[in-house]
Amino acid sequence: MKKLALHWKIIIGMILGIIFGFIMNSVNGGKGFVTDWIAPFGTIFINLLKLIAVPLILASLIKGISDLKDISKIKSMGLRTISIYIVTTLVAIVIGLSIVNTVKPGNGMSQDTIEKIKLKYANDAGVTDKLAKASAQKEAGPLQALVDIFPSNIFQSFVEASMLQVIFFALFVGICLLLIPEEKAKPLIDFFDSLNEVVMKMVDLIMLFAPYAVFALLANVIIAFDDIDILIKLLYYALCVVGGLILMIGFYLVLISVYAKKSPMWFLKEISPAQLLAFSTSSSAATLPVTMERVEEHLGVDKEVAGFVLPVGATVNMDGTSLYQGIAAVFIMQVIWPEGLTFTNQLVIIATALLASIGSAAVPSAGMVMLVIVLESIGFPAELLPIGLALIFAVDRPLDMCRTVVNVTGDATVSVLVAKSLGKLHEPQVKNWDDNYENVK
Repeated sequence: MKKLALHWKIIIGMILGIIFGFIMNSVNGGKGFVTDWIAPFGTIFINLLKLIAVPLILASLIKGISDLKDISKIKSMGLRTISIYIVTTLVAIVIGLSIVNTVKPGNGMSQDTIEKIKLKYANDAGVTDKLAKASAQKEAGPLQALVDIFPSNIFQSFVEASMLQVIFFALFVGICLLLIPEEKAKPLIDFFDSLNEVVMKMVDLIMLFAPYAVFALLANVIIAFDDIDILIKLLYYALCVVGGLILMIGFYLVLISVYAKKSPMWFLKEISPAQLLAFSTSSSAATLPVTMERVEEHLGVDKEVAGFVLPVGATVNMDGTSLYQGIAAVFIMQVIWPEGLTFTNQLVIIATALLASIGSAAVPSAGMVMLVIVLESIGFPAELLPIGLALIFAVDRPLDMCRTVVNVTGDATVSVLVAKSLGKLHEPQVKNWDDNYENVK
């Protein structure tokens, strides 16, 4: 009998997790049971993915750069990667603003609903935490994002999983390996090549647990929804975001079909496990090891391209988040600050959302922190910021799950485009967790 594909196992786990979450929501003591006995398995899974993210980036990027044998190729790959990321982010923001200005989801919200949301969420710890983080990031200085790329202690960067710092260190080491005699560089290159193989095998083993982990993650998400009435009233806004995200994925598929000359359905099938994990975890960083495994082994992107494009993308390419910021900012203004809806302000939103996406952390709900900065850039009244965040806070987590799918899909798309442009897109060579099992059992 044919073995069920991984993405179908994950989908079944997600569906069962959602059903189980709703059942536990209606059972006395059900929420506590999920929190105490189910959710920890999802946390363990995410921890395992985060555990291997830094070693994987380090090994694949150092090995990939050293294999290029030509420093000029690094410049070419870097420029193509950043240029495509900027273009796709601009497209995402424009799609978001076009939808929200056409549909105007904020115009029909009643004052009673606004007051109910304000009372429930304006002083919520989650909202105040996002405001505090945004304030700290804004006060850090215009060049702080540049300073943060350069680590003072690489081991601290490993511990904190500071992706840009790890990427810089890996690039630095890879370039230096090119600049020393080949016989002296070979032992270290062989070490990182072996480390990369080991970590990729870890990904295969961890993914065996994925269907059960997404069951736990989705069940835990469902029990967090404690006011379905507010969710229904925000449905119009949520549908605008989801519709924009679907259009963005459609844009990626056009690029895959027209430029890479690959089947869009094939692309979606091969990247689907990473997309489903992105939806379950709401974290590009946690999904990164799986994204790299799918892109390298299942899409046929060379290791040096995937090792550079994907870690950079997990940090600076936030197409889904940028699209969301455009829709959320205008929606909030439609509801409580309609006088701010000028053409100039929307141009500022485009520019700020583009810059903010580069600094947005690849963790759950980081987009809301960047949204505060976007709103402040257009002179949004400070006293209305808690109310503005409260308006969208109830549906932020499910929308965060959806926009993370787009972020990950965008990263995979750009890696395919860059590989195609450099002649480094080949036939996939899939590896399974048990390829060498017969020799060691």
